[in-house]
Amino acid sequence: MSEITDQNEPQLDSSDKGQIHTDVLQNIPVTLSIEVGRAQIKIRDLMRLTQGSVVELDRIAGEPLDLLVNNTVVAQGEVVLVNDRYGIRLTRVVPASERLDNL
Repeated sequence: MSEITDQNEPQLDSSDKGQIHTDVLQNIPVTLSIEVGRAQIKIRDLMRLTQGSVVELDRIAGEPLDLLVNNTVVAQGEVVLVNDRYGIRLTRVVPASERLDNL
């Protein structure tokens, strides 16, 4: 019986079992998001929001924004424009040890 394989995927031999290949790991999609700030409000106040309402966030103007990967803060930075699109210039990368402490 022959085994069907995808030629784009790395092949495993008996010595590779139980190990993660970097090719596989590097192709896993993640979600990046930028957090400007947060606010907690009561549902009654939420229901009163209309166009033009202002919700005050917990961040001070000029404070770095958080870059999150799958809801984990991995860096901080500032907003920049890149070809008419928003981007983020990283000003601090959170050390891996600190990220692990926050899991």
